[in-house]
Amino acid sequence: MVVDLRPLFDAQHVASREEGAPDHQERVRRLRLLLEGLQAYQAELVRSVSEDFGNRSKQETLLLEIFPTVDEIRHSISHLKQWMKPRRVRANWQFATARGRIIYQPLGVVGIIGAWNYQILLVMSPLVNALAAGNRVMIKPSEIAPRTAEVMARMIAERFKPEEITVVTGDAEVSAAFAALPFDHLIFTGSTRVGKLVMRAASDNLTPVTLELGGKSPAIIHRDYPIAKAAERILTGKFWNAGQTCIAPDYVMVPEDRLDAFMQAAETILPMRFPKVVDNPDYTRIVNERFYERLAGMVEDAKAKGGRVLQSNPANEECNASNRVIPPTVVANASPEMQVMQEEIFGPILPVITYRELDDAIGHVNAHPRPLALYYFDSSQARIDRVLNETTSGGATINDCIFHIAQHNLPFGGVGPSGMGAYHGFDGFATFSKKKGVFIQGFGGRLLFPKILSPPYGRIANWLIRLLIRNPKTD
Repeated sequence: MVVDLRPLFDAQHVASREEGAPDHQERVRRLRLLLEGLQAYQAELVRSVSEDFGNRSKQETLLLEIFPTVDEIRHSISHLKQWMKPRRVRANWQFATARGRIIYQPLGVVGIIGAWNYQILLVMSPLVNALAAGNRVMIKPSEIAPRTAEVMARMIAERFKPEEITVVTGDAEVSAAFAALPFDHLIFTGSTRVGKLVMRAASDNLTPVTLELGGKSPAIIHRDYPIAKAAERILTGKFWNAGQTCIAPDYVMVPEDRLDAFMQAAETILPMRFPKVVDNPDYTRIVNERFYERLAGMVEDAKAKGGRVLQSNPANEECNASNRVIPPTVVANASPEMQVMQEEIFGPILPVITYRELDDAIGHVNAHPRPLALYYFDSSQARIDRVLNETTSGGATINDCIFHIAQHNLPFGGVGPSGMGAYHGFDGFATFSKKKGVFIQGFGGRLLFPKILSPPYGRIANWLIRLLIRNPKTD
């Protein structure tokens, strides 16, 4: 079946060119409409997310998806007027009477390809930024979470004209056709494998892309930091959404002499958090059977290769492919040969490896692809600065996990294999804007460059050029 999305795109493209950049009032109107939609559909969105997963904590959907989106809308409305103001910059000293200006203009039509694990947040957050920047937007939610996609489509269609925002649902074929459209900017959240396909399709149209991918995000605990406190915070971040989070800690590095203490902390914390794992509305299930089988295979592989596997299932419930529940799992003595150390886990399995000196931990991180996030636990500012300066990651949180993604004034994005580009807050506004530089010649501005600097050149022109090149003055 041939999927033709071009008429939807053309309607937005024509509108963006004919109507021009929306003013502050219009942008705020669209943001408020989106806010009203999220509030009106809140209960239905929470229910649809849980249905897509088979069970997902209501509180986690509210706290990790609805609230951050609502908060970002309010933040954007509060700061939008300031963001939209042209910024004055100085002209070079040679142009003493001139001035410069930076203008932020809408790009036009932005495409958003969402991800199933946080279907609401990973569609709505870039949508907020794109609307704040004055763009028209086409959205392709993930087909792996179809109920949530359908609810979002209805919510948008009730409040926006198709030439403002439109939602396209469908399978992987629809996604491929979507990525091939000549957007002015395309943002994709998902796996590295699919990210390569999206980037390849976008390249045919020279469409700039923002890719939010993943990778193996490490958590490093220094021996001087309280191990129980670090464990509590790492386990919280890891087992939200049953580990199906792109910036969840993917593995933990602990000093050799603190491994047993970390495992003891996990044995204490996990049963208190999850006294049941099947009959428990607070514990999320794996999104489908294929992903369940992959994760179950990782656990068996770790056991077969000598891992010390702790699975927290206090009520001894039956966990299987039918209910798609993987108990919270911690794998001590994880080795490089295990699948859990070779690929992003994206599930409730936490490998733990040991190191001797901080140099070894830093070296391990730098010997592997650059992660989307890095977490470091320490009370020494000097060592914190060292880890931040000597490693490269998309973002970082110190003495906790995940929370850098929730900061409006921090850019969120990957680096290298974990992605490219960034958004959130002003950085999202800038990502979906054209940052146009403008030079304005001042009165008498050509006095330093009289006719002698125009052909035919002579002796005086040569002398002045040498003087300009030798002049040590800087901006």
